[in-house]
Amino acid sequence: MILAGDIGGTNTRLALFRREDASAVRADTPPFAEGAFPSRDYPGLCDIVREFASRHGAHVTRACFGVAGPIRNRRCVATNLPWVVEADSLAAELRLPPGEVLLINDLEANAYGIAALVPEDVAAISEGAPGAQGNAALISAGTGLGEAGLYWDGRAHRPFACEGGHSSFAPASVLHLELHRWLLQKFPHVSWERVLSGPGLVNVYGFLRDTGHGDEPAWLAEEMRQGDPAPVISRNALAGKSPLCEKALDLFVELYGAEAGNVALKFLATGGVYIGGGIAPRILPKLQAPAFRDAFLAKGRMRPLLETMPLRIILNERAALVGAARRALMA
Repeated sequence: MILAGDIGGTNTRLALFRREDASAVRADTPPFAEGAFPSRDYPGLCDIVREFASRHGAHVTRACFGVAGPIRNRRCVATNLPWVVEADSLAAELRLPPGEVLLINDLEANAYGIAALVPEDVAAISEGAPGAQGNAALISAGTGLGEAGLYWDGRAHRPFACEGGHSSFAPASVLHLELHRWLLQKFPHVSWERVLSGPGLVNVYGFLRDTGHGDEPAWLAEEMRQGDPAPVISRNALAGKSPLCEKALDLFVELYGAEAGNVALKFLATGGVYIGGGIAPRILPKLQAPAFRDAFLAKGRMRPLLETMPLRIILNERAALVGAARRALMA
């Protein structure tokens, strides 16, 4: 039995796959067992693993966990969680030899899951050149901003992790420069994650509100106080209920396209760029509108190269979970 985990700043998803099924599992294949846990309700991953394993009573023989943060020496200090995740501690919890438990970056897990996607799991923004082939890239905005590369070895893609979401935000317009100055008053370093994530959308909204680019009505302020503000902003933007929310989401989409283009160039992703994470499926109409691709292509002399790259949105939220299961069998 394979235990797979997708550990994010908001939710931790675990699933059990029968070993004989895991290598061929598709993203739409139901696992033997699955569960989702609010990450911040637990002191650490071991506590969630213990609860999940006792609930299902399965004997796990190998495990792989995709964690949102850099992995060093089988250990991860999570970026957006007050957790330290250690492979050896998880192995002890599962009563497994250390070599049977693997930690990888969550975007690396997501990248391994791309091969398991079926056509219904993907929405195209642009098809790129016919028969496009080569390296691929993945960018994923959610609780944080993750990025990963997929090296093309001539026969298959080989995913690898990076921490590109924490590279410095690069303004590309006067409005972006104003946003950067505003963010510098809040953060000593302004990374792309500060504008491309759930909290990033809230930052973009706050900037527009505070600098006179729109008015915040009382009903909207109250709605944001009552719940997670990022979904409130995107929901009211898509429904056309708030001009300020619409401006915030439009700027967010523009920035998302710009950084997706940066990632495409850095990894020379002639095989395609994938947009993952929990935000993309919820704002699908905005990402498929011209503004996202226009920002993606706005790279001067590199525009013709970017036009050849397929651009796709991952709709299946279980891609990282399935990817972790597939990676477990390679350990």
